[in-house]
Amino acid sequence: MYPKIYIYLDRIYENAKYLKSLCEKSKVEIVGVTKVTCGEPYVAQILKSSGINIIGDSRIQNIKNMKNFGINGPFMLLRIPMISEIDDVVKYADYTLISELKVADKLGEASKNFDKISKVIYMVDLGDLREGVWLEDAIDEISKAMRIKGIDVVGIGTNLGCFGGVIPDKDNMTELINIKIKIEEQFGNSLYIVSGGNTAALPLIENKSLPEGINQFRLGESIICGTDATNNREVPGTRQDTIILEAEIIELKEKPSIPKGAIGYDAFGRKPQFEDKGKRLKAILAVGEQDISPSSIMPLDDENIEILHASSDHAIVDLTESTISYKVGDKIRFKLGYSSVLKAFTSPYVEKVIL
Repeated sequence: MYPKIYIYLDRIYENAKYLKSLCEKSKVEIVGVTKVTCGEPYVAQILKSSGINIIGDSRIQNIKNMKNFGINGPFMLLRIPMISEIDDVVKYADYTLISELKVADKLGEASKNFDKISKVIYMVDLGDLREGVWLEDAIDEISKAMRIKGIDVVGIGTNLGCFGGVIPDKDNMTELINIKIKIEEQFGNSLYIVSGGNTAALPLIENKSLPEGINQFRLGESIICGTDATNNREVPGTRQDTIILEAEIIELKEKPSIPKGAIGYDAFGRKPQFEDKGKRLKAILAVGEQDISPSSIMPLDDENIEILHASSDHAIVDLTESTISYKVGDKIRFKLGYSSVLKAFTSPYVEKVIL
């Protein structure tokens, strides 16, 4: 079945081992994040075999599936839990990121019902405007969470880069550490985890500018893809050919390079732009926005192939400059960026081949 992706576990393993070694030099533990692969158990298994201890995912369904597959925890639930799934969170998650006192209350109540103490990391918003209590209110709110029975606030964390594009730096990491210190001074509770972020924070380790006290990173993109979207780069020392897409050519014809007629918006509300290059050899691939993001697929066999555009289930590429003589039925291979990996794993129309 096409399209299909090939998942090279040995290459993911290489990335995981390298990043684990890099982070250990700064006394930072990695949480290996599987959410971009929809909690693929074989990926979780290879992360564990690389020496990564904690597996993180944003969906409790994925954690449940990994446990049922036989993957040993501990597991960290990365997305703030819904109250409607609290019982499953208590049963399947070993660590939970939270940012609401009401959620903390419900988690505590459910934990008592299961005769369990749930470990939580309280998230602090340092400016990216995604999850977390606003930094100025953090000490007061976290202190209230510490009084809730049934949960144990074992640390604090932050997320940067995913919504506002805010880049982790020495200043915002220091703010997180200062909040931790003030909480410990005022309430005597030891917070042994300071989860300083994700792949976007790796330059702080690479440049040796990470403040002492940050001791955990949640890494998915850099391990699975070898990329860092927030900083718009490939992560040094990692591979980017870990997941390869194959898509089949279903039409191959010479056509003009600009449409004929008035141009409106495409199916996704975008107004396409065109450059008149005369007639071009164009291929339509049986893959589309339902399966990949056209801006994050990179031709593997011939860099002269140009990705033009995609609709929901068609991708159009320009083969005019290609050194390969393609025909209908041939397959074209692509490396994938983060957004395409996410879509490809999520799409039921993409076959997954574990290698």
